[in-house]
Amino acid sequence: MFRIHQRLAGLALAAGVAIALPAAAQTCLQSAEKTAMDVRALQSQLMVAALSCGQHDQYNAFVTRYQKELGTAYRAVSGHFRRVHGGNAQKQLDIYITSLANAQSQEGIRQGSFFCQNVAPLFQQALAQPGMAELAALSVSQQVTNPYEAQICPAPAVRSASAPRRSSPATPTQVAAR
Repeated sequence: MFRIHQRLAGLALAAGVAIALPAAAQTCLQSAEKTAMDVRALQSQLMVAALSCGQHDQYNAFVTRYQKELGTAYRAVSGHFRRVHGGNAQKQLDIYITSLANAQSQEGIRQGSFFCQNVAPLFQQALAQPGMAELAALSVSQQVTNPYEAQICPAPAVRSASAPRRSSPATPTQVAAR
């Protein structure tokens, strides 16, 4: 009897894991979402620097130069929260953006009088980047604080070259080339 209960408990646990895995997979960050989160963290860091250090002109130059990329990043972050939180997405997005700004402010407080000196070069580095991927890489390399903790989604399985492929019907140009 004890063995039956152990097996049932094991099956229940396995079923629970099987049910939990798809839900957990949905909360992960897709590659584009991760890039967008990194860009949003950099933008937030620069915004806090602009407000705390009087670097408004530099921030405005950043926002003007990367208006398209920042819009793309915002839409990707919003899309992540819609995908993960459904009808609660806007509230969760607002919480994220607020926690991001608070984390950046706390970093400024932690650095004290050195914050403005430390963050000043970040504006020039950011303005020198050619695009969104490089802005995200800068954010990561400079260890810009980002309080959102989600795992990166696993890469989709790639078909091996030796896997049989289904043939598609020949097109007229393929037949004529024979």
